Amino acid sequence: MTDYSEEQRNELEALESIYPDSFTVLSEKPATFTITVTSEAGENDETVQTTLKFTYRENYPDETPLYEIVSQENLDDNDVMDIIKLLEQQAEENLGMVMIFTLVSAVQEKLNEIVDQIKTRREEEKKQKEREAEEEEKQRFHGTPVTIENFLNWKAKFDAELLEIKRKKMKEEEQAGKNKLSGKQLFEMDHNLDTSDIQFLEE
Repeated sequence: MTDYSEEQRNELEALESIYPDSFTVLSEKPATFTITVTSEAGENDETVQTTLKFTYRENYPDETPLYEIVSQENLDDNDVMDIIKLLEQQAEENLGMVMIFTLVSAVQEKLNEIVDQIKTRREEEKKQKEREAEEEEKQRFHGTPVTIENFLNWKAKFDAELLEIKRKKMKEEEQAGKNKLSGKQLFEMDHNLDTSDIQFLEE
């Protein structure tokens, strides 16, 4: 008969020495503990991180342990779902063997992949933005392509504007014509004009 509690105790001791900084025991019976897993640093020294909580079932490792993600940093919901699926799959595959180290290692690899994906995603976004800016620049440079339809629309608008300008000009000229004084009217209004020619003659 398998001595489950001894196997569990041995695994706990091993885990404590493998993960001295990220391993925390939460309770003894049933054995419950957390391990914080951090990815390798990405290009801007950014990391993704998750804290996994494990609880041994009575017949572990012939039963899968209970596990959950208790906290995470820089992971989106899809990443969290992927990690849960990965834990499920690994737990099923390793049934009958102590498996916490295997599960944590699988998550570690997954986090490293996610950091790489973030980098790739950023590069893609950057390229996409550059492409959009290029397209915008081209559009600005090319303007609107001329079709018969939009030329006729433009011409109709242009002719209407021209007509409006002419009409205004004629109106202004009409107004100016009404207000224009004849030479005689000017002479009668301004008495300085009486003597202005004489001054010229004298000079």
